[in-house]
Amino acid sequence: MDDHERSHQIRIPGPTKTVENTLERSPPRSVSDIEKQGPPATHELKRNLKSRHLQFIAVGGTIGTGIFIASGSSISRAGPAGALIAYAFVGSLVYSVMISLSEMATYIPIASAFTRYAARFVDPSLGFSMGWIYWFSWSITYALELTASGLIIQYWNTNLNIGIFVAIFWAPITLANFLLVDLYGEFEFWFASIKIIALLGFMIFAVCVDAGAGRQGYIGFHYWKSPGAFAPYLLESTGAKAKFVGFWAVLIQAGFAYQGTELVGVGAGESTNPRKTMPAAIRKTFWTIFSFFVLTIFFIGLLVPYDNEDLISSSSNASSSPLVIAAKLAGVSVLPGLINAVLLTVVLSAANCNVYSGSRILIGLSEEGFAPAFFKKTSKRGVPYYAVAFTAAFGLLAFMNLSNSGGEVFNWLLNIVGVAGFIAWSCINICHLCFMRALKARGVSRDTLPYKAMGQPYFAWYGFVFCVIITFTQGFTAFIPWNTTNFFIAYVSLILFAVLYLGHKLVTRSGFVDPLAADLDSGRFIEGTEVEEDDQWGPWRRTWDYVF
Repeated sequence: MDDHERSHQIRIPGPTKTVENTLERSPPRSVSDIEKQGPPATHELKRNLKSRHLQFIAVGGTIGTGIFIASGSSISRAGPAGALIAYAFVGSLVYSVMISLSEMATYIPIASAFTRYAARFVDPSLGFSMGWIYWFSWSITYALELTASGLIIQYWNTNLNIGIFVAIFWAPITLANFLLVDLYGEFEFWFASIKIIALLGFMIFAVCVDAGAGRQGYIGFHYWKSPGAFAPYLLESTGAKAKFVGFWAVLIQAGFAYQGTELVGVGAGESTNPRKTMPAAIRKTFWTIFSFFVLTIFFIGLLVPYDNEDLISSSSNASSSPLVIAAKLAGVSVLPGLINAVLLTVVLSAANCNVYSGSRILIGLSEEGFAPAFFKKTSKRGVPYYAVAFTAAFGLLAFMNLSNSGGEVFNWLLNIVGVAGFIAWSCINICHLCFMRALKARGVSRDTLPYKAMGQPYFAWYGFVFCVIITFTQGFTAFIPWNTTNFFIAYVSLILFAVLYLGHKLVTRSGFVDPLAADLDSGRFIEGTEVEEDDQWGPWRRTWDYVF
């Protein structure tokens, strides 16, 4: 039996019986069929993550310095209206990605879901290149967040060495990822809740200040009129072209801020009841992140003029946060320290999610044969200790910032992070299009799926086209004027992705997946094994479900 046939093998309960799922011996099965599985030979991930855990893991990995700090430069580049439109538009692209992911993750809820779908439905080389660059982006982001934690603490004492806090925070965050997955989920639930409370508090504060509670008096939409709703960027003129360039620059920046929303799909293989949990978690995750991002950008644009010099500060602590700038303009002096403390929890929560996500992606790569087999080994309680340890080790790259030459290398590595998200979004939409093609080839109606997303395949095409356009144009500032170094910095991730793809293609000689041969069975959830979620959260959980 060759590897291709072995990958389609279905195990029937019992010690010896096996049936090969070839096209000749097994007719297309309906969605209601149950995947037959025997006793596992090794320990596996445990399905202990509840809907709120999945949501807050994604929220914790997405809501970070991108909205708390970098949103200020978005306002300065495009103006309040330009930035608001950019964030809303990118949000619509993320929506297309999330509903595409929802159909597949509900049908086949496996660890590191979307990186494995690429290998199953599109092309093994695509799954290999997408999985590795996505894993690398999160492992490097872990080092970035550890670095940011040191910079944030330097706000209180500039004499402190960043390396001290890299070491202090690396150990407990890494250890947290060795906890049982449900305990990890609880840990991240409360960590990410701080971010949500902070943003809600800022919105209430913004409403009061805009209505006249600050020293500026009533503001309303004054800053939308003077200096204006749209800001020119890069070009010497102040006309429509310069304002469009500003909008496009923020479009790219907004995409970086949204990256991580798709992380809710990484935990599909550990969810308690995928048919019920996954659609709810994906839907609530998207609307939570989208609403917080758009509303935060809207209120910042009301309180801070786009020509405020503090918005373009290079600092990474509270002094450059638009939330703090808004408070200073309103005459409130007690917020900077509080915001800086919140920022610390923000980056630590994001770092926590980085290790979790990276380790689960490694499991998916290992399951597909794209990484060493030992990465998928877990403890008796379902902790993938090898994958966690290997991913966490890359956080130590943060120590490179202690030397000037190491800092330059580190900055080059960080540029891989930005575009990796756009590559992942493009691939998720392509995976869904090929998933639908495989269902059609096998005679399975989408009406019989556990969850059927609306507007498909149109949303998938919409998201794919614009994500590809943004991916190839995200380094346009290197052309105005031309800068060779900036060009390679902007496109190093695309170059790496191409090298991984072509390298795997040349070595394996793999072809594109035939729709009839696409693996629609391995990893399908067994009906009747659902675990009911507890109701211990009472009013808080019901309020959350009602609002989102």
